[in-house]
Amino acid sequence: MEVAEEDLALVHALQIAPRLTWAQAGDVLGAHPTTLAARWDRLRAAGAAWVTAYPVGLPEQMSLSFHDVECELDKRPAVVQDLCAIPEVISVEESARNRDMMLTVITPSLQELSRRVLPRVIGIDGLTKCQTSVATRLHSAGHAWRLNVLNRTQQAMLAQFAAVEPVEPGRLPESYWPIMQVLARDGRASVADIARQTGVHPATARRQLNRILAGNTLSFRCEIAQSYSGLPVSCQWFARVPAGEHRKAAAALKSFRNLRLCVSTSGLTNFIFVLWLRSVADVLTAEQTISERVPGIELVESAITLNHAKRVGWLLHPDGTATGDVVVPNVPTPLG
Repeated sequence: MEVAEEDLALVHALQIAPRLTWAQAGDVLGAHPTTLAARWDRLRAAGAAWVTAYPVGLPEQMSLSFHDVECELDKRPAVVQDLCAIPEVISVEESARNRDMMLTVITPSLQELSRRVLPRVIGIDGLTKCQTSVATRLHSAGHAWRLNVLNRTQQAMLAQFAAVEPVEPGRLPESYWPIMQVLARDGRASVADIARQTGVHPATARRQLNRILAGNTLSFRCEIAQSYSGLPVSCQWFARVPAGEHRKAAAALKSFRNLRLCVSTSGLTNFIFVLWLRSVADVLTAEQTISERVPGIELVESAITLNHAKRVGWLLHPDGTATGDVVVPNVPTPLG
């Protein structure tokens, strides 16, 4: 499908305020709410853009880890499929470097990672090696990345619609889990949608949704298929940064508009970051700029992503568009 500039403007608006009303969007974008709703339905149906929601969790109670995986060449498609089916493996990327795949895993704790998730990963037929590094500090992630389409005035207006009182993520009863599953598949689901899909009374659906939104329990995120972003190449760097310089290095990298991930880790390298780029030729340009802006950084290795099979739970086609299938965690990890 063709994605017009007006479509990108709409996606940018939803990146800032994922659940804003079409009337609010119309005030900012200068379009009729019905037009915007139809435009979004078209983008979502084509898998070009989508809004999801995922548990925020308490940082001290969650474990974020990254895994380099190798497998038998003839079994690679089956291994990718099996990895994508594991709920805690939130992202699966096929790599062009010294590993076949790179996995991003979120678990309630390191104990859950080692006791329950890693055995399932290692037990996949055809998988031959799995090397793990654990995040020690997350500096930036994909939810903070934005398309550079709207002007500053429009962005400021949208930020007001997205503003909420800062509340620490709390625990919710397990009875709320069905509504959270609906929101994972459609972060813009209405009360009527939630009531229909969960079978609860609309008044109950409204009350639970309001509590979730007010309690900052979920993070809502508007994604776009990378092929439509203007930045079709994804490159991940494994670097070493002196222990006392991680905060400065992260701050310098945040000046890159195309930064998708920046995290301190354990392992042979202690710093990972991801940039989306316009072309493979931009890898060298980015490395030169990073070396200038981040004194002391040692870029050990770069890895270009050949295929993003799963991103934050969503299964993707080879062209990066969403299939519509979402692997939602079986157990509500941040819930009580």
